[in-house]
This record gives sequence, structure tokens and C-alpha cells, in this order.
Amino acid sequence: MQDNTLWWRGGVIYQIYPRSFMDANGDGIGDLKGITDKLDHVASLGVDGIWLSPFFTSPMLDFGYDVSDYRDVDPMFGTLDDFKALLARAHALGLKVMIDQVISHTSDQHPWFQESRQDHTNAKADWYVWADPRPDGTPPNNWLSIFGGAAWTFDSRRRQYYLHNFLTSQPDLNFHHPEVRQAQLDNMRFWLELGVDGFRLDTVNFYFHDQALRDNPPVPSGEAKTLGAPDANPYTWQRHAHDLSRPENLDFLKELRALMDEFPGTTTVGEIGDDNPLERMAEYTAGGDKLHMAYTFDLLNAPRSAAYIREVIERFQRLAGDAWPCWALSNHDVVRSATRWGADEDPVAYPKVALALLFSLRGSVCLYQGEELGLPEADVPFERIQDPYGKVLWPEFKGRDGCRTPMPWEPTGNGGFTAAGVEPWLPVEARQLPLAVARQQDDADSVLNATRRLLAFRATHPALVDGDLRLVEVGDELLGFVRETGEERLLCVFNLTGQARETRLPMAASETLEGHGFTHERDGDVLRLPPYQAAWFAL
Repeated sequence: MQDNTLWWRGGVIYQIYPRSFMDANGDGIGDLKGITDKLDHVASLGVDGIWLSPFFTSPMLDFGYDVSDYRDVDPMFGTLDDFKALLARAHALGLKVMIDQVISHTSDQHPWFQESRQDHTNAKADWYVWADPRPDGTPPNNWLSIFGGAAWTFDSRRRQYYLHNFLTSQPDLNFHHPEVRQAQLDNMRFWLELGVDGFRLDTVNFYFHDQALRDNPPVPSGEAKTLGAPDANPYTWQRHAHDLSRPENLDFLKELRALMDEFPGTTTVGEIGDDNPLERMAEYTAGGDKLHMAYTFDLLNAPRSAAYIREVIERFQRLAGDAWPCWALSNHDVVRSATRWGADEDPVAYPKVALALLFSLRGSVCLYQGEELGLPEADVPFERIQDPYGKVLWPEFKGRDGCRTPMPWEPTGNGGFTAAGVEPWLPVEARQLPLAVARQQDDADSVLNATRRLLAFRATHPALVDGDLRLVEVGDELLGFVRETGEERLLCVFNLTGQARETRLPMAASETLEGHGFTHERDGDVLRLPPYQAAWFAL
């Protein structure tokens, strides 16, 4: 792209889960030095940057999403100097570095909360969401925690309840308090001044709550439930009208954007879990004065037919205006796409065509570690489960550990993730070992090399990076759209099924594009796509 400050627009961001990427010190847990050692692999894919899940000081009850010091590295992962070395190496390789920011809540070990809970009059008494019990001693309202049970826990010192949308050890900050907002902006400024290129914002629509603490209504019978939480979770039975996505959030996102604008070339991507996620995505990224981009769980969900994906694209485009999405098929919170979407499909061919689709959508892309290998979801036995979410809802929901197991670098033992004979924090999945980086590296037909080809192909076609998208009719079983810039128009058609499909091309296509590794047959205006294949044409 011409303007490097807009690297994120159409950029591909590789997500690293630090605990599971690479262990450099042999304690069974991934660390920052391990990430630095493996950045050459990431750069070889052709991505634009990395996003690091939390590595901040934390009691690790939610594995880093419970922060007790926003400006330091947890000793488990190394030191601040290790992070600076990682940052320098990434930049030397041409990779931007984005880091997670979990600012809606802290750990209950954070000094802010330790002070706030002492009494009603201390300097931080109102920095968290405190509320009196109802007359019968029960919580102030019916809000539920995503991790199970009420979203309120009673504290005997203040004789009040505090709000926590997640674990009881993750109290929610009171963003209605201007000092709280400023403190979190100051924490983010610390990392920007250190040289990071942007932030992934955890639960970006959770910052504000309804100050009147009104009850949430139930989801009416037959209506869609919240995406991003399993159906077995009672949290999905409420319509989340008052506990998140409050209108005040827009003003804070503008304050955040003003901070980012002081550091040209930096960016934000927000995580949105909401009853109307695409509407929120559009609202939060429109206008050029809030988030740069956002992602939802619409493609991190179970449905995956061409008709469903078409409907998601249509719905977003109706709402979008100038909004900018960031699409993902896998991340640290959901079952890996090779299993969630591809369990009954060809284990090599399906991940390739799914990535081909992902890299052709209008928007930016997040690619989760191991997705470039086509890794299936790991099966973690109950006795090895670490995720508190899984422990609460077992066996209907097994938690998120299956997508967080160690990255397989070598095809033997513990996958080369940690020192020989060391037990990693989560077990290495035996089915993933044959898919290790070393095994796929020299196989031209591997998912790894298909990923590299596809990203190189994307980079040479401006329409795929930053073009508009218009859906076209190619039948119910195929997905087709046109990507278009002022200089280039491309027709893209995908067969995500295990059967050959054919369709009439919806428009005259002058040139078949090569270099992506997929095959098709064409007879005049009739296109025949074998199973799990795709085609791109110049118009």
C-alpha cells in the first residue's frame, strides 16, 4: 500500500497465544523469548503483523485476562526487556506488533481494587461498580456472568456487591468515572511510547454499564441468542440491553482514537460479543473517529454454509457504510475452524479453501497460530483442563483449552514446544504432531505452504487488500463476489463442499488468475469447481 500508516487496512495479523507458542526456558510454558525465536516463521507467512494475547502481570486465574499490573510483564513470560527485544526483532522483520488491552476489568489483586474494596470513602472507592444489595440481601439485579452464575459478588468490608462480567476475581471498572478512563488511556500511552503498533481491545463493548442497574429482559422464544457463548450457558438466555454496549461507550472510543492519532500508523481492533454484533461492529468503526476495525463471532460460530456466509456478508454490508471489519475463523476463544467447520471434510483441502475465502473477504484478517498448519481442535481430558470456563460448564462445554494447546514445531515428543522431558502446561495433541511446522515446511501441498501462496497472491492484488465487495449469484452451494478498486476488478468463487459444483459465470471474465494453487475447469461461461477449490478471474 502507498501509505504505510494504513498498513492495518486490509492487513493480515497473526495472533500469538504466548503460553502456547514457544517455551524458551524449559518450564513448560511459552514465553516472550520463545516468541522472538520463532518470529522468522511468522514473517515467512507473509503477514503484516502480530497480535500478542496478554503477557502482563497477573494471578493467571483467567490466563492473563485478569491484569494486576498493566505496565509490566508477568515473570512467567519474561521481563520488560524481553518484550523490548521482541518488539525490535519484529520490527526488523517488517512485522507490526499489536498487544491485548483488557481494560474493562482488572484482577482483584490489582492495587486499584485492593484500595477500592476497603471502604466507601477512599480515593478509588468509585473506580469499580459497587451496588447495595436488594432488601432481601440478594444481588442488585439479574445480570449474569459469562463464566456462570450471577455477575455480582458480595464484599463484607463494604457490605456491597461488585460487578464482574467474568470471574469473581475480575471486578469490572466503573468507566463512568473520568479518572478510570484517563488511567486506562495513560496505561495504553505507556505501551505506545514504548513502540507498539496498536491494540486488540478485549470485550470492547463491555466498558460501560447502565447506571440505573435495570434488569436484563429474557430473550423472546425463538429469537437468536448471543453469539460467542455456548447455548448451555444461561448468559445467552438474556437480552443484554443494560450490562453492555451502552451509548456512552462511543464517546470513550473517540477519546481512545484521539490518543491513537497522536501515534501515526498505530491501530485498534475491538472484540465484540453482543446480541447484534455486526451492528456494533459497524457503529464502532464508522466515521474514522472511533475504532479502526473490529471483529465479531459471526464467522467464529458453528454455521458455515455458503448461504450462511453470504448472509453474514450481506448483513454487514447493509450496515457498514465506511466501517471496516476484521474477519477471523479461529482464535483463542473458539473451537479451531479445521474442526468447528471442517470436522466432516477433507482435513487438508478444507482448511486451504477456508483460508482462501478468509483472505479474499473485504476487511482485515486475523490468523490464529496453528491455523496456517490446518490444526484440528485438541482433545484435552478433564483432569488436564485449565480453563475456568470449561470447569464450570463441563461436559456440555469443555472450555477453550482445545484451541490453546502448544504449537507443534517438530513431529515428535512434545512437538518441540518445550525441552525434552518437560510436561507442557497443556498436553500436546498427538493428532497435531504430523502437522508440525518441520513436517509441512518442505511439502509444497501442505496447508502451511498454501497459506504462504495465498498471502503472496493477496499481496499482489490491491482489490483483495482494500477493494469494495459485491456479492454475485453463483448458486446456493458456491460463494461468489467481486472485489474492486479503481485499477482492478476480480471475480472470486469458492467451493467449500466436498462435491464438484458448477455455475454460469455471472459476468464476462477475461483472464484466469494464477499463483494461488487452486484448480478449476471452464467451458465458455460455465465454471466447474472440483471439491474444496476456488477460482479468481480478472474482469
